[in-house]
This record gives sequence, structure tokens and C-alpha cells, in this order.
Amino acid sequence: MTAPLKRSRRLVALPLGMATATALAFLPNVTASAAETAPRATAADTVPLSYVVNVRPGHGVSSHVKRAVAEAGGTIVVAYDKIGVIVVHSSNPDFARTLRRVPGVQSAGATRNAPLPAQSTTDVGTPKMLTSEEVAGARAAGGQDPLEPLQWDLPAIKADKAHEKTLGSRDVTVAVIDTGVDDTHPDIAPNFDRGASVNCVSGKPDTADGAWRPSAAESPHGTHVAGEIAGAKNGVGITGVAPGVKVAGIKVATTAGYFYTEAVVCGFVWAAEHHVDVTNNSYYTDPWYFNCTGDPDQRALVDAITRASQYAERKGTVNVAAAGNENYDLDADSITDPVSPNDGTPSDRVVDPHKCFDIPTQLPGVVTVSATGAKGIKSSFSNYGLGVIDVAAPGGDSTAYQTPAPPATSGLILGPLPGGKWGYMAGTSMATPHVVGVAALIKSTHPHAPAALVKALLYAEADATPCTDPYDIDSDGKIDAVCKGSKNRNGFYGWGTVNALKAVTR
Repeated sequence: MTAPLKRSRRLVALPLGMATATALAFLPNVTASAAETAPRATAADTVPLSYVVNVRPGHGVSSHVKRAVAEAGGTIVVAYDKIGVIVVHSSNPDFARTLRRVPGVQSAGATRNAPLPAQSTTDVGTPKMLTSEEVAGARAAGGQDPLEPLQWDLPAIKADKAHEKTLGSRDVTVAVIDTGVDDTHPDIAPNFDRGASVNCVSGKPDTADGAWRPSAAESPHGTHVAGEIAGAKNGVGITGVAPGVKVAGIKVATTAGYFYTEAVVCGFVWAAEHHVDVTNNSYYTDPWYFNCTGDPDQRALVDAITRASQYAERKGTVNVAAAGNENYDLDADSITDPVSPNDGTPSDRVVDPHKCFDIPTQLPGVVTVSATGAKGIKSSFSNYGLGVIDVAAPGGDSTAYQTPAPPATSGLILGPLPGGKWGYMAGTSMATPHVVGVAALIKSTHPHAPAALVKALLYAEADATPCTDPYDIDSDGKIDAVCKGSKNRNGFYGWGTVNALKAVTR
């Protein structure tokens, strides 16, 4: 099994044959406190950083906390009063330490270090784009979109059979919290929900037209994910798992590829306030691979995103997240994290994943997804862990490891790319939208079901998948991972592989 590359948490090397993957804005019903004018930093070489300051929810920012922020050299960017999370910019390196001593402040921490390029999405390598000849030469049976025969992942979860009964409801909206979505793509445009789309990169919502789109220099990741979920069944390109539901783009990644806490908080709150039914979270929150609650800065980040994700769930949103691509056992006694902080100077650190959390993947209430390949077994790269993985879904794998049945030729997942193109990607990033699509079909079938019931049905309707034992994915005689648990719930597949047909018939 090829070892993970250290330069990026989610980027792994795979064998040949695997494709290498200031005006304040206000949210409805969420009070945003006015910006404060802060004194200039005294040190000429200090760099403004972003912080989250967590206070008691529901009461607004008290005058003494506002005063403390200003006196410590901070400027309030936005305050999400419903969850008690304040986003602050400051050039004072002691800002968080100072605020933690203020009465009424429950936690505070920096969300970043020095900016360096990073990628936090849970895809593997770079996309393998289809050529114009491959697109033009695609042949499909009656009723299929042209590229659907290459989508082995749809029959793997019986989505093709589900589509014979329903494509999903237009009353259901899913949101892709990600790198941005190209809503002009012909597979996405028919189902795109502009009203539920936003740019949250700064930590406060930017609703300018098209702000949710990726630039040409940015990752195609969010567009691919959106198409996997809700690619329209319209005689063009591919078909999504739930091709009749609406999809929104919530852009939270910086141009350099960072998913910072303030952006993720904004994304969850926006989804909650815009009646989003399911969110797709195929990323981890920078800069820490694992956020240790024993560290005051990292604890503040866990606190802020937990508040935001749970607020969304209380509003009826099901949050689904990718497990990650390092072939880590997230239920192990310890894991060596070699890449944190990924926007500073990383070093090897040994963490306990029961105390140091991948967020939002390991947050309470979040549906955590592992990836499977074309043979239905855990993908070579997918993280796992008994009690951590909730369900499994197709995320692709090296064609050398898991070869699909013809006419499909690639073991990766086909989806749209910005600019009206299509291509293959792989990762738990690609597994998660399959689960989101099935959850959207459940919500379509049970429109009044609260988030807890949608999740319960998702687990109950999954196909129980026993442990793969022994797991020697590259057939080199060495065990690559050990699965614990029973057929009905285990560390590789959780409650099982999701089933779209059951979602629309039960």
C-alpha cells in the first residue's frame, strides 16, 4: 500500500492506472454584530490572522466582550449570535490568549497560521478529464444519459433502479459546502438553486451573483461533487444519484485551497437558515488534520464548528462528511499526524483520535462515510474505524485493484468538471455525495421526516456489508487494514453500503 504523501492530508499516491485527483452581510434570523474599529498593531511585521471567539449562544455580543476584542487589537467581522460564534481579525499574536481570560468567553483560538498552498478536499490526486472524442463516442441504452454506462457506481447502490420510480423531489435541496460549484455546467444548471448558494470564504456570506463559482485556477472538486449528487437526467453527460432534487453551492475554500473554520461555520449556518435538507462535506477543516481538545486554539475550532453543524441539524439539515483518504483506523489508540499545521511548519505528532478530532468528520451527529471500489470492498485509501464510519458508498479505487464490469472502463467516479467538461475523480470525497444523494431520496420519499429520522432510515436501509478479511488490497501478501465488528456494523462499512432503491420504496 503506497504511503500517504506528506504535503497534503488528503492527497495520496496510487499505482499506475489510478488518475492522480466591507460591508457586513447579515443572515436571515441571525443577528450579525456591527464591525468594531480596532487599533493598529504596533509591530510592523505582524500578520493579521482570523480567530473564532465562542460565547454563550443567543444573547448577542456583550459590551464588555466587544470592548475586550477592541482592546486586544481585534476587529469583529461577523457574529453568529444564535450559536455564539464571533469571527475576529487581529494582528496581535496574543489575541486568543488574552480573550480566553475575558469573563463570558468560553473558548477562543486562531483559525490559521502563515498562508501556504494547501488542499484539504478528500479526493485523490487530480481529475482525469474525458476527451471530446470520448464524450462524443459514448453510447447509452434508451432512457440513459450518454455517459451513464460508464457510471458503475450507480448500479452499485441501485440508483439506476431507484430512478425508475422517482428522480427525487424538487422540494428537496442539498448544499455542497466545498470549493465552489459551476452552475453553468449543463449537468448542473437545470437543478441549481441560486437562492441557497453563497460564498462564505471570509466567514460572512457574500451573495453576489456567481460568488459561489470556482475560478479557472481553483479546484473542480465542488462541481464534480454537485454533479454526482444531482446531475440532471436530461440527455446530457452523466446522471446524479438524485437527479430530480435541487443543489446549491456554498463556497468555503480559499483560492489556495484552505477550508478555514470561519468559512465552515458560515456554511453550516447559511445552510440552516436557507432550509437546506442535506449538506455534503468532502473536506477537512484546516489547518489541523486532527484538532486536539487539550490545545486551547484547537478546542475553540472544534467548539465553533460543532455549534454550527448542530445548529443546522436542529433546523432539519442532515450533515454528511467524508472519512478521509489515509487508510487510517480512526478508532486506533494513536495515529501519527505528519502534516499539521498544513499552513505553517508541520511536524510528526502522535494523537489519540478519540481526543483529537477530524472536523467535521468526527463531530457528533455528522454522518461519516467510507469509500468502496468497483468490487464493493473498501477503497485502498479510505479511512475506517469501528464506531466512526456510519455508512459506505462508491468512491472509486485503482482500476488495478478493483476493475469495474464493462462497459465501464475506469475504477474511478465520473462526474462533471467546470467549463462543461467531464472527468474521473476518486476519494472519500466521491463516496460522500452518493450518501447525500440517497439521503435526498429518503427526504423526497418522507418529506416531513426530521434529520434524525432521515439518518435512521439511511442506516436501516443500507445493505449490511461484512468485514473484508483478510484485507490485502494490492495482493502483496501483507494485510493493509484490519476490520473490526460484525456484518451489521463494522469499521470498514459501518451499517452497510447505502441503497438508493430502498430509499424510494420503504
